[in-house]
Amino acid sequence: MTVALVLGGILAVACVVLVALPFLREPDPVSDELHALTAEERDRLRLAEERDRALAALKELEADHRAGRIDDDDYRASLGPLRREAAEALAALEAYGRHPGRQGRPTS
Repeated sequence: MTVALVLGGILAVACVVLVALPFLREPDPVSDELHALTAEERDRLRLAEERDRALAALKELEADHRAGRIDDDDYRASLGPLRREAAEALAALEAYGRHPGRQGRPTS
């Protein structure tokens, strides 16, 4: 009876190891080189980061105002420039999407 339990335990461990081996192996990478961004991709990334910064600043301003850390006058004074900055960033990113070779802000 003891031999049967030992053999059953060894068989169970062997089965678990056999099933787990594919999950424990690291896949071989196709390449260790990082993808170098083109000038176009860098420009698009810069525009997306501008957009994200502007929208985050608006969100933070709104949260500070709701929490009472910023009074109404300061809120109104800061809101306009931040909205303009966010709108310019969004417009530049949208214009870039329509004309990928174009760099910088769109002209009005």
